[in-house]
Amino acid sequence: MAIRITTPLDERTLEKLRSGDQVLITGVIYAARDAAHKRMVEALDKGEKLPFDIRNQIIYYMGPTPARPGQVIGAAGPTTSGRMDTYTPCLLAAGLKGMIGKGNRSAEVKDAIKKYKAVYFAAIGGAGALASKCIKKAEIVAYEDLGAEAIRRLEVEDFPVTVINDIYGGDLYEEGKAKYRVS
Repeated sequence: MAIRITTPLDERTLEKLRSGDQVLITGVIYAARDAAHKRMVEALDKGEKLPFDIRNQIIYYMGPTPARPGQVIGAAGPTTSGRMDTYTPCLLAAGLKGMIGKGNRSAEVKDAIKKYKAVYFAAIGGAGALASKCIKKAEIVAYEDLGAEAIRRLEVEDFPVTVINDIYGGDLYEEGKAKYRVS
């Protein structure tokens, strides 16, 4: 049974989530990929404000395809999270509490997730058309010149994800390998 959560994330919600939990997210999340992450970290390094209040928010590592007529957004599947690993600890230190993508995270990111009490969710790769049906509104909020990689504010309803890394150091990918390891 899926756990339903709403954004922004709060400490109580984060404390309840464990690696392996199936979650349905409702509320606002932000979409951003590598180029936007680079700009955000550069802004923080210069002491500048970010284009949105990152505190307690979730960033979805996604660059959508163009929307067809009558649609809010095109296909909206996850991109490989490791491409954001260089930037993630800085954004977690600034207050980011959740990330959605696909694939493993580096040891540095997993340490930062635990240190800053955040969570990493995985979305199903290859299901971008289905994921887009959970997005009720999408608007560019920053870095429009980046095209598909611009930062978008997304309003989602029952967006399906799985907790991979939790605030306690749980790691579903490592737990899965250990469970099926042949001795």
